[in-house]
Amino acid sequence: MSDLNKLDELDRRSFMASAARGCLGVTIAGSAAELFSPAAHAADPATVSEGGGKAKNVIYLFMSGGMTHLDTFDPKPEAPDEFRGPTETIKTKADGVRLGHYMSKLAGQADKIALVRSMTSTQGAHGPGRYFMRTSYTQRASIVHPSNGAWITRLKERANKSLPSFVTVGSGNNHPAAGFFEPQYAPLPVGDANSGLQNVRRLRQVSEAQFNKQLALRQLLDKQFDEQFHKGQKNVRAYNQVFEEAVKLMQSKDLEAFDLKKENAKVHAAYGAHSFSKGVLLARRLVERGVRFIDVELGGFDLHNDNFDQCEQKLPILDQALSALLQDLEGKGLLESTLVVVATEFGRTPKIVQERSGRNHFPKAFSYLLAGGGIKGGQVYGKTDETGSNVAESPVTGPDFNATIGFAMGVPHDLTLMSPSRRPFKLGARSGQPLTKLFG
Repeated sequence: MSDLNKLDELDRRSFMASAARGCLGVTIAGSAAELFSPAAHAADPATVSEGGGKAKNVIYLFMSGGMTHLDTFDPKPEAPDEFRGPTETIKTKADGVRLGHYMSKLAGQADKIALVRSMTSTQGAHGPGRYFMRTSYTQRASIVHPSNGAWITRLKERANKSLPSFVTVGSGNNHPAAGFFEPQYAPLPVGDANSGLQNVRRLRQVSEAQFNKQLALRQLLDKQFDEQFHKGQKNVRAYNQVFEEAVKLMQSKDLEAFDLKKENAKVHAAYGAHSFSKGVLLARRLVERGVRFIDVELGGFDLHNDNFDQCEQKLPILDQALSALLQDLEGKGLLESTLVVVATEFGRTPKIVQERSGRNHFPKAFSYLLAGGGIKGGQVYGKTDETGSNVAESPVTGPDFNATIGFAMGVPHDLTLMSPSRRPFKLGARSGQPLTKLFG
């Protein structure tokens, strides 16, 4: 134990990550190593005030790759062919709101949605673009900023004591996660919703009595170390919390929320068969049990080539799952308390690259969608010009949008929290302002 006390900070983190993954026959789904990364320090807990929106939960659907806005939420029926292509514009249930024809099911739910057609960013590469839209900050080598989900988890009281407040589905390893916040605000990563939550069951060869004995032994072995460092070292507290949270999750009846087999065939058919569709269904199940923020990712929108053929394949997946989700939440009385977001890192070039029938990266103008959580449906905020090339009215940035999520959740978007280096940060960065006009 004395040798462990002499370990430097990074070596100690490595030890704790290894211990958390394999000790006692219990592991946490995903990689526990990231919970003890150098970025996982946090500011001290803050007292925050409620106020703002009606949302209790967020389902954040991220279209990775840069979803085209002209073919989805901001079609331009009067634009020349070299901008419009074969995309048709269809009417919706909301007067005056039009969508691209790939979103035919969502058209029947348009009275529930608000379209933000004036998103703009300066980040035109995938990694920095995703990072900026999720954190409100540009990517830096010296720090990892908390994602919007981590901020909500940090500022909103936990609703279910046995389930994590933040879950990601299909997001991979490049998600900013908790950034410099403590590990308790990190998401629980689920790789495949169909497979459920992995590695949270006691090993078959370990009986309950043996498991409890091993837990007691760990506490005994760590007693001296804990007494010396527990109060002053956040990583030590986090190390203990990994085991406590894992055991709590293992014993929770709410683990069944991750089992999609509990849903009948009709529900599965409504959402669709794609892995993203199952992730959206999982998000609904988690919302029912009080999980605050669920981030579900659908990739494949980097359509430099064959944009329109790919749209015919990709967009119906989003259209079906999103439409089913809105209907499902409404039918269960959860839409008013659940903010549904469709986001992406940037748009695609309005002018088609004719030789490839594709659209390139375009951060200058793109669209987002909001529904539920106090949002007034059937409306459009902001607009682009006649070809979708420039924001013509009410520009909205990533910080503005994240501030809007905070507003919907009733948390202060402008509350300042300090990083380990004592630098100030906010959910909406310095400039972000919530789009309060969207709320009814």
